[in-house]
Amino acid sequence: MHFADGAIPAEYLGYVRKKNLWILGGVVLLVLLLIVSISVGAVSIPPYDVFLSLVNGSIDRINAFLHPGAAVSVSNTDLIVWNIRLPQALAAIVAGVGLSVAGVAMQSILRNPLGSPFTLGISNAGAFGAAVSVILLGTGQMHSTIADAVTLNNPYLTTMVAFVFCLLATAVILLISRIRGASPEVMVLAGVALSSLFTAGTMFLQYFADDTQLAAVVFWTFGDVGRANWQELGIMTLVTIAACLFFVANRWNYNAIDAGDETAKGLGVSVERVRDIGMVVAALVSAVIVSFLGVIGFVGLVCPHMVRRLIGDDQRYLIPGSCVMGGVLLLASDTVARVIVAPYILPVAVLTAFLGAPVFIYLLLAGYRR
Repeated sequence: MHFADGAIPAEYLGYVRKKNLWILGGVVLLVLLLIVSISVGAVSIPPYDVFLSLVNGSIDRINAFLHPGAAVSVSNTDLIVWNIRLPQALAAIVAGVGLSVAGVAMQSILRNPLGSPFTLGISNAGAFGAAVSVILLGTGQMHSTIADAVTLNNPYLTTMVAFVFCLLATAVILLISRIRGASPEVMVLAGVALSSLFTAGTMFLQYFADDTQLAAVVFWTFGDVGRANWQELGIMTLVTIAACLFFVANRWNYNAIDAGDETAKGLGVSVERVRDIGMVVAALVSAVIVSFLGVIGFVGLVCPHMVRRLIGDDQRYLIPGSCVMGGVLLLASDTVARVIVAPYILPVAVLTAFLGAPVFIYLLLAGYRR
C-alpha cells in the first residue's frame, strides 16, 4: 500500500485514537469516582452536594486568597468534604499514580515483569526505617481513647527515617548492579534479598519492643491514605508530577530498552545511565509515598500489567495509562475499604494485598507473555 508523502496511514490514526480514548475514559472515570468516594462514609453525602461543595469551596478559597479577611461561610458538609474526605481521596489518587508510574518504569528498565517498589524491597526498607524510629527513637505513644489509641508523637521524624532507608535500599541495589554489571536479573535478585533482610530486621526490632512500640510499628505498617494532611499531600503531589514528567520525557528510551539492550545501544541509548537514573527517580517517588502513607503493596505491580492487556507495551501510552489506572485502583480500593466493614475503616493496604497477591502468583506460575 502506498501513501502520499507526509500522509499518515488511517490504521495508525485509529491505533492512536483508540489508546487516547481509553486514557481519556479512565480520566473521566477517575473524576466520577472521586465524587463518589467523597460522598460515602459514616456520614453519607449526596454526590450532587459533594459537587456543589467542591465548586463553591474552590470559589470561596480563591476569593479569600484575592481578598484576605473576607468572611467565608462553612457548612458541616464543607468541613467533612474539605477537611477529611477530599485530602484522603486525593492522597489515594496521588499515591496510586506515583506507585504505578514507578512500577511501570522499573518493569521497563529492568525488563522484568515482577519489578515494582514492593517486590524490590523499597517498601520493606521504609517499614524497617519506621520501626527504627518508633522503637529506637521513641516516636510512638499510647492514648487513652479507643478511637485514637496509638499515634506517632513525631510523625515527621518517622517519615524522614523511613525515607532515608528507602533511598538506602535503592543505593545498595544500584551498587550491586555496578559491581556485577547493570543487568536486570541482578537488580531484581538484589531487591528480593534486601526485602527479606529488612523484613527480618523489622521482626528483630519488634521482638524487643514493648506493647506501645509494637502497636505503633504495626499502625504505621498498615498503609493508609487517610493519614495524609494537606501539607504532606502537596509534597507527594510535587514529587509524583516531577517523576511522571521525567518518565514521559524518557518514553522513547524505555521503548528502545524493551527491544533489548543491544538494540537500545545501537539506537544511541546509554542503557546503564538511563537504567540507573530511572531507578533512582522511581525509588524517590516510592520512598516519599511509603514514608508518608506506609506500605501499600502491589499497586505498582498490578496496574502496569492491567494496562498492558488493554493498550499494549508502547511506553507513550503505557506510562499515562498506568498513572490513570493506579489512581482509579487505589481510590476505588480506599472507597471500598471505608464501607466494606462499616463502621470500621480498613487500611487500604489490606485490599490492595488481597488484589495483588493472586496477580503476583499468576505472574510467577504462568509467566509474562508479550
